[in-house]
Amino acid sequence: MYRLAAFGLALMSTCVLAGTAVAENARTLQIIVSKDKQSLSVYDGDKVVTTSKVSTGKEGHDTPTGIFSILDKKKYHESNIYSNAPMPWMQRLTWSGIALHESSSVPNYPASHGCVRLPAAFAQSLYGQTERGVHVVITDAQVTPVMLHDAKLFAPKKPVPVNLMSDVPLRADNFARTTKQLEVAMNMAPTSPLLTTPKKAEAETPEAAPLRILITRRGEREQVADVQEMLNDLGFDAGSHDGFVGPMTRSAVEGFKRWKGLEAKGFLTDEFLTALYETSGKPKAPVGQLMIRQGFKPILSVPIGIKDPETALGTHLFTATAFDREEGTAGWQALTLPNRLPEAMMKRLGISNSDAGFTSTGTAAQQAFDRIEISAELRDRIETMLTSGSSITINDQGIGQDTGDGTDFITITRSSPERAEAQMVSTKPRAEKPARKVRTVPLGVGLY
Repeated sequence: MYRLAAFGLALMSTCVLAGTAVAENARTLQIIVSKDKQSLSVYDGDKVVTTSKVSTGKEGHDTPTGIFSILDKKKYHESNIYSNAPMPWMQRLTWSGIALHESSSVPNYPASHGCVRLPAAFAQSLYGQTERGVHVVITDAQVTPVMLHDAKLFAPKKPVPVNLMSDVPLRADNFARTTKQLEVAMNMAPTSPLLTTPKKAEAETPEAAPLRILITRRGEREQVADVQEMLNDLGFDAGSHDGFVGPMTRSAVEGFKRWKGLEAKGFLTDEFLTALYETSGKPKAPVGQLMIRQGFKPILSVPIGIKDPETALGTHLFTATAFDREEGTAGWQALTLPNRLPEAMMKRLGISNSDAGFTSTGTAAQQAFDRIEISAELRDRIETMLTSGSSITINDQGIGQDTGDGTDFITITRSSPERAEAQMVSTKPRAEKPARKVRTVPLGVGLY
């Protein structure tokens, strides 16, 4: 409590306090940056801890909007291209160069080369209270979170000394680029501390890292990964079921077509997919996908259903803040972010109605979650692994290019369809290549 009190006193010199509340646990904090207000607000649940002015990217060096998390922290960093410009109290949001950091120049207008500049004393105080994984939401216009208490959302369950996993092996996240069988926390030996009620001890066992759950639509990568897995099961060598198309995958597809006497033209044609699913004896996957990361690592990826798939889900972030495992309850903070998808993406995803509802954060977010079809077994697994600070991101666009090794799920949002078209990244399958490495681009590249 003394540390928290010191935090509040330090912040008072550089920011406007919106209340007396101070977060008891760093993992329940959420940072929201509003570009139109050039301001930053620190939330604990739906309560504002404090606010500060900021400077985001100026024209030509726009700060991206979306859902990020703190990936790395350094008390001191220097830009490698801007004359070794100092960037103290740096908190990295992307491996490509976006960060929060101290600056001696924080005017009331956009002035940086892409990063979010903070006043000196505030930057240091904020650095001392956050930890890796804390969400940072950057928006064009100010958004306000609301608290939801609804039984339809996930609630924590006490671990039980029973294997709740089915006998069906789950595939690791396609984008982990691995063929190893997945060992989820729930599939541990009965002696695992996650599956037994721990005995009282003098020192409390540290809580596991928060879950990062992404609920989205299945894209071409997921479909290709399914094809690769089915072809491998049938005896064709399609390589790793990683969602990337290369020579091995193409050769396996061609071999299956010759076997079934199918038209050779085209790649994943409807005729080919129908024959492959029938031959493998597997039902076609639903339109949705649920992925989980923990500690910046993928641990689960499974298909799920989406009701009324022709209507956009929208972009929403839920964070478990009021968390009580003993009582089996959790309060969820909800945010809805405007995000305009390009027409080409909507057509590819089968979305004909883009109005997902942006008038009420709580209503839009809850309605989006209510459309997700999650089996009782999957819900049990998630609720048993759930920890304080866990989050759920819902979007239509799938897993973005900024999501990779050493990150949580990163969602980039667009304020208009035109901007979305201009910045949309191609999702066409790429050639097979070695496992992706964490990008080590120095933080200062192009940004300050």
